[in-house]
Amino acid sequence: MSSVPAAALPAPAASRNAGVLLFFVALLAFATFDAGSKHMLERYPAPFLNVMRYLAVIVLAVGMLWRHGRGLRLRDAPEKPLLVLRGITLATVATCFMTALIWMPLSEATAIYFTSPLIMVALSPWLLGERVRPVQWLAVAAGFAGMLLIVRPGSDLPMLGTLLMAVSAVSYAFFQVLTRKLAGKVPGPVQYAYTAIICLIVTALPAPFFLPDPWPDTADMLLILGLGACSGLAQILLIAAFQRVSAATLAPLNYFQLLLAVLFSTFWFQRPPDSLALAGMGLIMAAGVFLAMRRAA
Repeated sequence: MSSVPAAALPAPAASRNAGVLLFFVALLAFATFDAGSKHMLERYPAPFLNVMRYLAVIVLAVGMLWRHGRGLRLRDAPEKPLLVLRGITLATVATCFMTALIWMPLSEATAIYFTSPLIMVALSPWLLGERVRPVQWLAVAAGFAGMLLIVRPGSDLPMLGTLLMAVSAVSYAFFQVLTRKLAGKVPGPVQYAYTAIICLIVTALPAPFFLPDPWPDTADMLLILGLGACSGLAQILLIAAFQRVSAATLAPLNYFQLLLAVLFSTFWFQRPPDSLALAGMGLIMAAGVFLAMRRAA
C-alpha cells in the first residue's frame, strides 16, 4: 500500500511524460560522457579514466542505498552469482568501449555498440527460452547488414578498435539478458551498487600499469570525476524513467543517443560518418526500433 496520499500521485499521462523526459536526459548524459571521455583519452590512459568513473559512480551508489533505507544490504542480496556476473559483463563493456574510443570515431563506435539489442534478440531463444519469429530474424539480419556497411573494407576503421567495440556490444547484450533474469528478484539500488563495486574492482586491475604521466591537474581531475558522475547520474535517471514508463515504450527512444553521437563526432571531433556508414546506422536504428516495437505489441 502506498504511503503517498492519492491526491499527490501524478496523473498517468504526467508521469509518463516525466519518464520520457528523464529518459532523454539520461541519454544526453550518456552521450556527453562518451564524447567527454574520447576527448580526455587524448591525454590520459583508458584504465585510469575507467577507475575514476567508477569511483564517482560508487559515491552515487552509496547515496542510493542510504536513501532507500537500511533494509537494503549487499551481503543479504539474493542471486549473488548473477549479480557478480552482471557486474563483470558491464566492466567488460566499459573496458572495451573506453579502449576502442582511443582509435574509433565516436559515431561509428556508438553504432556498433547499438547492435547489442539485436544480439540480445539472437541470444534470447537459448538464454531466455523466448521464441524469435522469422520477421524478427529478418530485422536482426538487417541490423547486422548495417554494421557491415560501417565496418566494410575500405572504411579505414582500425581493426583492433572495431573488434573491441564488437566485444563491448556482445558483452552488453549478455548484461541485458542478466538484467532481465534479475528483474523483480533484486532491488534496483542493490543491483546498481553491486555493479559499481565489481566494475571498480575489475577496471582497477590494469590501472597501476597505465598511470597518467603527467598526473591530471585540478581542472582536469574535476572534469574526469564530473564525467564519472555524469555516467552514474544517467543510470539513476534511467531507473527513475523505467519506474514511470514501461521498458517497451522507452526502448525505441534509445537510438536518440546514436543521433547525439553523430552530432558530437561531426561538430566536436570533425569526424562525420560517410554516406555508407550513415546508411548502416539507419539500418541498425530501423532494425532496433522495429524489434523494440514488436516486443511492445
